[in-house]
Amino acid sequence: MSEPRLLIVLLNYRTPDMTLRAAEHAARAMQGLDAEMVIVDNDSGDGSFEALQAGVAAGWAQGTPIRVIQSGQNGGFGAGNNVGIRAGRSDGAPDYVYILNSDAFPAPDALRKLLDHLETHPEAGFAGSYIHGPEGGPHVTAFRFPTLWSELEGAARFGPISRALRQKIVPMGVPEATQRVDWLAGASMLMRQSLLDRIGLFDETFFLYFEETDLCLRAARAGFETHYVRDSHVAHIGSVSTGMKTWARTPRFWFDSRWHYFTKNHGRAYAAAATLMHALGGTLWRLRRLVQKKPPADPPHFLRDLLQHDLSALFRPLPGKPRAVRPPAARTAIDAQAE
Repeated sequence: MSEPRLLIVLLNYRTPDMTLRAAEHAARAMQGLDAEMVIVDNDSGDGSFEALQAGVAAGWAQGTPIRVIQSGQNGGFGAGNNVGIRAGRSDGAPDYVYILNSDAFPAPDALRKLLDHLETHPEAGFAGSYIHGPEGGPHVTAFRFPTLWSELEGAARFGPISRALRQKIVPMGVPEATQRVDWLAGASMLMRQSLLDRIGLFDETFFLYFEETDLCLRAARAGFETHYVRDSHVAHIGSVSTGMKTWARTPRFWFDSRWHYFTKNHGRAYAAAATLMHALGGTLWRLRRLVQKKPPADPPHFLRDLLQHDLSALFRPLPGKPRAVRPPAARTAIDAQAE
């Protein structure tokens, strides 16, 4: 039986040195696998593309099938990864696509662990790694799908509500063993190409955030699971390209992505109800803050910005149908398996 064919997509935005470090770790994890890597510069406009080309040519990548390409425009996380996925391998279509953040560094066996898992679990379409910080502390990357009740729970931050809705809480903590989850953060995720052919690539309406949630939901609706693979280890710094840790105010694209996720997958009425539930929870939290003198937990003006954004979005005309990101493929073994 031949080795599965793997494509690694590494997306860069203005972090060329860190991206090259991630590429070196990925190259070590590729050893013994039938794998190629494509580094996509997401239109950084700061010399990143040239720096990546020079870095790959410097010598460490000799013998590693690796290309550096330019996206042409910065359409966000999903669009940038789509550029790499569409570029494909130099010798044809892969069996699996692995996306890796530019600030994520897989252990030497991390890719093999994910690949072996999907090879032996045909019910799973996606598999993601255990993610930890540079000092070893675990990161929460396993989640449930957002719902009306999770909006209330997350905004209220109140023990009795959280206990009552514990099966609705979006973050699942850090699983101690390999298990099924609803969705995973996309810092280190292996995906079946045949499933992507069936459900499409990332929805490019999302600039940042909720794109992995949407993709995993589409996979679930097609009958395939997402698995968290505990023994695939990847170190991750986090928020280097997005600057999320230093936000003084939540950017509009986050609100756009949240609204698009709910309206696309559940309809406008549900999206409006989700915002009302968040407003209810957020109001309860702010009342507790006043009484108990708790420090703020949201960026400045978050609740007001959310309500203003979603009220405006509620009465905007519906956007046109998003363009297809990949034409439907011919019937594959994964399609037959789902029936």
